[in-house]
Amino acid sequence: MSAALPASLLRERPFVQFWAARFSTTIALHMQAVAVGWQMYELTGNPLDLGLVGLVQFVPAFLLVLVAGHFADRHDRRRIISAAQAVAGLASALLTIGTSGGFLTREWILATVFVVGVARAFEAPTIAALLPALVPAALLPRAVAASSAAGQTGMIIGPAIGGLLYVVSPVLVYGLCCSLFLIAGILVFALRVVPRQAQREPVTLERLFAGIAFIRTNPIVLGAIMLDLFAVLLGGATALLPIFARDILETGPWGLGVLRAAPGIGALIVSVLLTQFPPKQRVGRVIFAAVASFGAATLVFALSNAFVLSTIALVVLGGADMISVVARQTLIQLHTPDAMRGRVSAVNSMFVVASNQLGDFRAGLMAALIGAVPAVLIGGIGTLVVVLACWRAFPALARVDRFETGVAKAVSR
Repeated sequence: MSAALPASLLRERPFVQFWAARFSTTIALHMQAVAVGWQMYELTGNPLDLGLVGLVQFVPAFLLVLVAGHFADRHDRRRIISAAQAVAGLASALLTIGTSGGFLTREWILATVFVVGVARAFEAPTIAALLPALVPAALLPRAVAASSAAGQTGMIIGPAIGGLLYVVSPVLVYGLCCSLFLIAGILVFALRVVPRQAQREPVTLERLFAGIAFIRTNPIVLGAIMLDLFAVLLGGATALLPIFARDILETGPWGLGVLRAAPGIGALIVSVLLTQFPPKQRVGRVIFAAVASFGAATLVFALSNAFVLSTIALVVLGGADMISVVARQTLIQLHTPDAMRGRVSAVNSMFVVASNQLGDFRAGLMAALIGAVPAVLIGGIGTLVVVLACWRAFPALARVDRFETGVAKAVSR
């Protein structure tokens, strides 16, 4: 933990608890994803069912985005997160029971991961909204970076642990996931934070859509979200890595594993560095430079025929993306009033999910039409065009010097 948390954050006990909970949850999610994918394919042998596993988790995130944001702004955020993690733990328990009893079916798995998707729909925006209450504003950039480091570390080691334990028994995987979810829920529930005066007005369409309305009228928040949305939508190449590994770089499954891990490794390295050395000046330009680097790394990857160079390009791509993520999330949280953070975070989370999912679809569709290399090349060029377009469209974002500049005041809507 000390590698990811500098001394300044280690003194913030609520954040340390939050960090441990985030780490536990991420490991559990990715362990479970490996086990569910492998078990589903063993049961049906149908690749479409693997796609359905992702789809049934995406649907609740899309349908519940406004409701989840409203809940995060109107209720105790600790209880929402704890409840979501308890529900995820219950889903793991159902998978454990179904597997150990030998009656796990395709429908059982899909229904269970749908429940996990519902829990995640409420948890993701609430976590983002809770984080600023755990540390002083001056430490928020480091806290966001450390939280991202916990997520990246979990994304790297969670699948490895899940795969190894699955060889022993899938029941062991699901049982451990259940325990990790429950531990995370207890840690969050026990957080000591200053109580919020949450408003409990009746639900109206105006309040449900208040997050979208706020984003539309705030050029810094809107610019940060739009820049990331279109950059990832155009520049994402993850879905095409199997094609590059087999047909272009001529490696086996081990090479695909290295390529898939490379962006996460780059992101983890950068997130740890950002906990020690967060951007302090010209923050807006840092965000634009990071997204431009993401596009440039995508171009290098598309043109490379050497495995080492391709891997390095993906490491740089992941690191550049992490700089953008940390800076963007910090800006959004500091420029959003606390009473609106849940709804704004929910909309931002929805855009992140949509850009990743639709970006993979865009890459796959273009690769089918014109080939994998041209598809990634066009994506990289498109990302650079997006940087230039957003620089002109959102000058307020480009002019942001420090994170603390223009910190939002408390409002009630």
